[in-house]
Amino acid sequence: MTDLRLVPAAVTAWAVTAAGILWAVVGVLAALAGAIAVTVATGWWAGSRRAGGTDRRALLGAVTAVALVGGGFGVAVCLRVDQVRDHPVSSYAGSATAVVVTPDETPRVLAGGRVMFRATLARLDGRPSSGSVLVFASGADFAGLQAGRPAGFRAHVRPPTRRDLSVAVLSATGRPHLGEAALIHRAAHHVRSEFADAVRLVLPAGQAALLPALVLGDTSAVPPEVTREFRVAGLTHLTAVSGANVTIVCGAVLLTAALIGPRAAVVVAALTLAGFVVVVQPSASVLRAAVMGAITLLAVLTHRRRQALPALAAAVVVLMIGAPELAVDVGFALSVSATAGLVLVAPVWSRRLTGRGWPRPLADAVSVALAAQLVTAPLVAGLSGSVSLVSVAANLLVAPVIPPITVVGTAAAALGPLWPAGAQLLIRFTGPEVWWLTAVSGWAAAMPAASVPVPSGLAGVGIVAAVAVLVALVWHWACGVGRCRAGVTPSSGEHRSAPHPR
Repeated sequence: MTDLRLVPAAVTAWAVTAAGILWAVVGVLAALAGAIAVTVATGWWAGSRRAGGTDRRALLGAVTAVALVGGGFGVAVCLRVDQVRDHPVSSYAGSATAVVVTPDETPRVLAGGRVMFRATLARLDGRPSSGSVLVFASGADFAGLQAGRPAGFRAHVRPPTRRDLSVAVLSATGRPHLGEAALIHRAAHHVRSEFADAVRLVLPAGQAALLPALVLGDTSAVPPEVTREFRVAGLTHLTAVSGANVTIVCGAVLLTAALIGPRAAVVVAALTLAGFVVVVQPSASVLRAAVMGAITLLAVLTHRRRQALPALAAAVVVLMIGAPELAVDVGFALSVSATAGLVLVAPVWSRRLTGRGWPRPLADAVSVALAAQLVTAPLVAGLSGSVSLVSVAANLLVAPVIPPITVVGTAAAALGPLWPAGAQLLIRFTGPEVWWLTAVSGWAAAMPAASVPVPSGLAGVGIVAAVAVLVALVWHWACGVGRCRAGVTPSSGEHRSAPHPR
């Protein structure tokens, strides 16, 4: 039975935090009232389906818990919003001043030779400061910048363009004065650069540009044409390190349990997870996956039953405490929704397809691909103004090559600084898989009507969400019909274990 106890807390924390960031106190009160109303309605509905009716004491306890959680997160986010609104940098809006920032990520290249990166403000006009900023700069002037390396420069200050707890947007002028990054950041940069150099020595140009993106999320060398093909084919998520990468890497390490023992394997997996996060840089999806992975490893260490949904809910709560800006991050929403779809929807469909006579691996693969596509399509449509019609087929075709690319590529990246020749040997084994991936993306993108345009923004989200729900209901019904025809009632197979999502 699915453990839902943490879900109300996670949903309430997320909703209240997001509403507070976007609409301050009014948003917090509205979100809190909505969460309490949903809790009451759900409690009455569940009670009406039970023989004993509604348990008023349990319902009162649930409402109290939701109110306390929502109130706590509401106060916290309002304090953060007030800090952002009253930040000293706001007095410099429209003028230029000297700043020192520490980049949180490797700068991303934009059109026209410009770069963009998020950073933490360290000094403002010679005085210590703090706060998240978005920086735009010349790619030529900031070519040597990397995550964690302080940079001082003069910048034109503008108010933040999005409500995401950023305190300012900075447009750098002139060349920066670069400091020295911390040892851990220098080591991570060394691993990334050594891996990219080794890949260029071993693989053809097209594959060499793509492999660092697949393994470490480094898309700096990926050509625009390949980016377009991946977007049309619905494979863009493969170049953004996410839960699949974390699961594959940690799972591969845990396989050593037979050799070094379960506790030692968990410790090694935890160290691997921490190093992996530092090297690939903590984006929204990586943070979500890392927290989930840490919770799962803790469950293994304490011999408690592992369930993906409680881990996901706990990860949301933890991240709303530590990084509340993720509440309004689209990448975080995509990551959480995709994981929820794989946890809640894919296992049900897989069981039904298996009951219909499908082989278990094929049923799992189809269910995972379709569930991920349906739950993320509305958000993708709202952002891009298009929906891929070949995404499910493309993801099914490339699914077998993703684990070997991730495991072998990650091993090569870790080995590169210690034994370059060994890393290059491992990289050679990824060549056929990367070739297959590029071939599938090119074929899928070239298909007629590979993607269809839809309105962007909320209109696109609503339209695609309605279509996704309709498709999900039809597919769910079709699977059930198939089981009934096969002589299996919907209830008789529901107690079989669900496949663990990749």
